[in-house]
Amino acid sequence: MGPCTPFLVLLLLSWSGPLQGQQHHLMEYMERRLAALEERLAQCQDQSSRHAAELRDFKNKMLPLLEVAEKEREALRTEADTIVGRVDRLEREVDYLETQNPALPCVEVDEKVTGGPGTKGKGRRNEKYDMMTDCGYTISQVRSMKILKRFGGPAGLWTKDPLGSTEKIYVLDGTQNDTAFVFPKLRDFTLTMAARKASRIRVPFPWVGTGQLVYGGFLYYARRPPGGPGGGGDLETTLQLIKFHLANRTVVDSSVFPAEALIPPYGLTSDTYIDLAADEEGLWAVYATQEDDRHLCLAKLDPQTLDTEQQWDTPCPRENAEAAFVICGTLYVVYNTRPASRARVQCSFDASGTLTPERAALPYFPRRYGAHASLRYNPRERQLYAWDDGYQIVYKLEMRKKEEEV
Repeated sequence: MGPCTPFLVLLLLSWSGPLQGQQHHLMEYMERRLAALEERLAQCQDQSSRHAAELRDFKNKMLPLLEVAEKEREALRTEADTIVGRVDRLEREVDYLETQNPALPCVEVDEKVTGGPGTKGKGRRNEKYDMMTDCGYTISQVRSMKILKRFGGPAGLWTKDPLGSTEKIYVLDGTQNDTAFVFPKLRDFTLTMAARKASRIRVPFPWVGTGQLVYGGFLYYARRPPGGPGGGGDLETTLQLIKFHLANRTVVDSSVFPAEALIPPYGLTSDTYIDLAADEEGLWAVYATQEDDRHLCLAKLDPQTLDTEQQWDTPCPRENAEAAFVICGTLYVVYNTRPASRARVQCSFDASGTLTPERAALPYFPRRYGAHASLRYNPRERQLYAWDDGYQIVYKLEMRKKEEEV
């Protein structure tokens, strides 16, 4: 061995002491950390056991309460079914009573028609209407109701062309709009994605209200001219009637409606100022003026020229009226309450004088969703197309001769 060997041995021995001391301290540190971890794990286990016990206790307490709640829910469901049954039975009883005890007719008809207070001697106003057809029917009752779907907003109109050769459905959504939906058939309208099946027709001037009418290939509607109702100016209370060709998509005629100081004819439908209607006799208009703000007026229109052929002051009140329709020259006004309830025909006016109010039936409508925004009579099908709070409804009507007793 060389002279350096003893020195190296001494050097190694001097280093081994500190290394052993560091390893001892490291082991002690690791043992302390492990002990702390074991203590925390034990605490977690204790807490988990305690939480599990609390959860079991909570479950044991809640199970009886859930059973009681389930029994109470079943009892409430049974009670609700019983109440529904009682309400349905009450509805049937009310329907029977309304059938057996019809509402009183409009008693002001004699005063209005025979020249009493409130009549106006303007042209052919209030003269009896000469029927152009042999139509002698009146509505007897609403035979059935069919709810098709919900399309659009709470106010609108849907209808067919009573003179058209196709089964097209026309839908006019809203009280101020310029685009009509046209569906090829009723089945296309009832589809879930109905709007994709529809073509759109845009009119040059937006309509106002829900008084539009499709008749003989034309769309008749009222527009608000500059300064019309609500617009200010000299034409504050006038409206313009538009005759729009649906195939050519052009305006073929227009006319300012010959009535001053127009107001909404229906107390519950404030957006409509002129309500157009069609029946076996042709084209009609329902309106009201400030001159007699309590009753409705009726006018017979020429569908070719939009001229007013004849006018009547009817005894039908504006208050609580929601819609109207015309059948065989007779105006039927539907009434409701401001909180929407059951609607019924409460007043009728026969322009020809054949049907007296005492002999007119005043049918009710089955309960629905809200209130009628529009009603359109189809003389070919003898049914009404109704818009009720966004739902489209078909009412089938049962008719009788005007001479028959109610």
